Amino acid sequence: MAQLLCAPLQVTTTLVLLLSMLHVAAGGKLLVVPADGSHWLSMTEVLDQLSLKGHEIVVLAPEHNLYIKPRKSFVMKSYPVSFTQEELEHTFWKTTQNAFFKGSLLERILKNYEGVKNTSVIFLDTCSRLLDNNQLIRYLEESKFDAIFTDPILPCGQILAEHLAVPSVAFLQQMPCGLEFEATQCPNPPSYIPRVFTDLADRMTFFQRVKNLLFDFPNFFMCDVLYQPYETLASKFLHREVTVTELLSHVSIWVLKIDFVLHYPRPLMPNMILTGGVNCAHKKLTQVDRALLFLVILAGSGRL
Repeated sequence: MAQLLCAPLQVTTTLVLLLSMLHVAAGGKLLVVPADGSHWLSMTEVLDQLSLKGHEIVVLAPEHNLYIKPRKSFVMKSYPVSFTQEELEHTFWKTTQNAFFKGSLLERILKNYEGVKNTSVIFLDTCSRLLDNNQLIRYLEESKFDAIFTDPILPCGQILAEHLAVPSVAFLQQMPCGLEFEATQCPNPPSYIPRVFTDLADRMTFFQRVKNLLFDFPNFFMCDVLYQPYETLASKFLHREVTVTELLSHVSIWVLKIDFVLHYPRPLMPNMILTGGVNCAHKKLTQVDRALLFLVILAGSGRL
């Protein structure tokens, strides 16, 4: 159903935000620090459109990856990592299996936690090898980029944005522990915003709010496991003590790949832009089809 909502307008919105940060007339220089897997697939269409506008794009990618391959729309700079292609593919396959695991609530949480932890080891090694690559870092410093386009689930892009002193655009669906809301100081109350795995709506009884609050506690431990190593990396690389939350607070624009009709209402900050549908195939709908689809979505979410 989500595919039916996709439209070129979503890509155009993202494109306009990026163009606003580049030298539109002369053609700007954009550094892209993506995350591998499905995260990368929705980035490519935006990069293709930016390239058609005459902008120079450089994409950083580990030598072993799943989907980040050379394209005509950008220059790709690869760097060595410690894991093999086989190890990478097995880790992502195992994580996918855990995501579709059917069991009790506790079993599903533990399986997903295991998958996130295993994947984070790959991402951390990717970031560490990138920051330790003196030759590549020197090239980035000399290239004088205008902006960085990055997926913040891998904080390496924001670390580079701080080092190069350039504005950054975060392109994401959501982050573990709601870090995007903490970093932007966006209200995220458990009495109103449903947490993952709760199956709750935005209208809750008192006991449902208590349940929602209890489900929020594990997030704090998960964030420590996932992002504390990045704080060590960033502090060493930037030569000052920093936290991941502080780094992400410097993101200029948050491009959220969610759609307001598919998610419960929640507060957003002025620099958070919704571009739902950008990660789906485009379909053309008649006005009648759009109206019927909208009614179906509202009925399914309990808002009718």
